[in-house]
Amino acid sequence: MTKNKLTQKLLVEALGTFLLVFLGAGSIVVSSGFGGGSGQLLLVALAHGLALGIAISIAMGISGGHINPAVTTAMYVTKRIGGRDAVSYIIAQLAGAAVGAILLLLMMPAQYVAGSSLGATTLSPYVGVVQGIAIEAIITFILVISVFGTTVDKRAPKIAGFGVGFTLVALILVAGPLTGAAANPARAFGPELATLNFTNWYVYWIGPLIGGVLAGLLYDKFIMDKNKA
Repeated sequence: MTKNKLTQKLLVEALGTFLLVFLGAGSIVVSSGFGGGSGQLLLVALAHGLALGIAISIAMGISGGHINPAVTTAMYVTKRIGGRDAVSYIIAQLAGAAVGAILLLLMMPAQYVAGSSLGATTLSPYVGVVQGIAIEAIITFILVISVFGTTVDKRAPKIAGFGVGFTLVALILVAGPLTGAAANPARAFGPELATLNFTNWYVYWIGPLIGGVLAGLLYDKFIMDKNKA
C-alpha cells in the first residue's frame, strides 16, 4: 500500500469515527439538556445508527469503513488487513473519536455536559464488570457479523453501511441501559478522554475485541464463500 493511499484510508477512518462520536454522543448530550424523556433511548439509538451508516458509507469504498477497532481487529485476524495497517487504523479511529468528543465538550453548554457525562458509556448499577464485558462481547459479535454480512461478503445486498447502522440501533435499544452499548472501543474512548473519566474503560476494550474476533473468525470460516470473498 502506498503512503498516499494509506493516508486516505486513515483520514476517512478518523472522519468516520469523528462523525459517530460527535453525532451519537452529541445526541445524548442534547437530549439530556432537554430533560430526556421516555423517547430518549430511541432517539439516541437512531442518532448512533444513522451516524454509523453515514460514516461507513463514506469510508467503505476507501478504507473498508471499519470505524471501530473491534472491526479492524476482526479484519486482521481474518487476514484482510496487515498488522501495521491495523494499528494505524485503530490510532486513526481513536484520534477521530477524541476530536469528536473534545469538540462536543467545547461547544455544548456546561450543564448539558455535566448532566450527560458527555455521552460516555457507563455500566448500570445493576451490571457488574464481568457481566458488562459479556454484554459488550455479545453485542459487538452481532455488530461485526452484520459488518461481514452487509459490507464484506460479496454476496451482500448493496445497502452501503445502513445495514450495520440499523443493527446498532437495535443493539442500543437492548443494551444501552445496561452498558451504554458501545460495541466499539473508540466510541467509548472519545468521551472518556474528553472528560478524563476512565472508570471501567477496560470493559469497552475487552468485550468488543473478544466479540469482534469471534464474529470475524466464525463468518470467515463457516459462512464466507471463499470463491467470492
